[in-house]
Amino acid sequence: MLNPSLLSVFVPTFLLVSLTPGMCMTLAMVLGMTQGVKHTLWMMVGELLGVGLVAASAGAGVAALMLQQPALFAVFKWLGGAYLVYLGVMMWRSRGRMAVPDQVGAGNRAGRRELAVQGFVTAVANPKGWAFFVALLPPFLDASRPLTGQLALLVTLILSIEFLALLTYATGGQTLRHLLGKSRNVRLLNRIAGTLMVGVGLWLAVG
Repeated sequence: MLNPSLLSVFVPTFLLVSLTPGMCMTLAMVLGMTQGVKHTLWMMVGELLGVGLVAASAGAGVAALMLQQPALFAVFKWLGGAYLVYLGVMMWRSRGRMAVPDQVGAGNRAGRRELAVQGFVTAVANPKGWAFFVALLPPFLDASRPLTGQLALLVTLILSIEFLALLTYATGGQTLRHLLGKSRNVRLLNRIAGTLMVGVGLWLAVG
């Protein structure tokens, strides 16, 4: 178990960080707009797996090594970013499975695997995420206690907080979809979502 005083600082710290707008949160909001909260859960699964991997690696010291290999990040960043930009352009043009169909509620859904991979790549390919966990996670680990148990508890808390934040953003996106859908502004919705998706892709590629 961790020191209760450490947990009292850890939880609000990571809650604030998770709720701060970033690539993954923007992606959750976009997919909430275009796919709905229920289907966006598949992206969240992939994103949480990626965050869990990054957090566990940071706690184990692997992240320090990864940060010294910028070529690895360059490949992930550019490929992942280019794919997200492509999806954003397709959404802006109201084309592809990611876009909202002309009639909101119609069965136009991206594949579950596609969404999960999208979330995983976005989480793992973000070097700022690695650097963040390297900086913030180790101080909450007590060297006098077994590392495995502490790391498991902290990663579980991180994933729980991250899931709540993703759900909040996806719900906000879905609410916007319903508001615009009632006004028959589906094309505008697709353009907003597409622009945000392109932004996430560029952010991932060059950030």
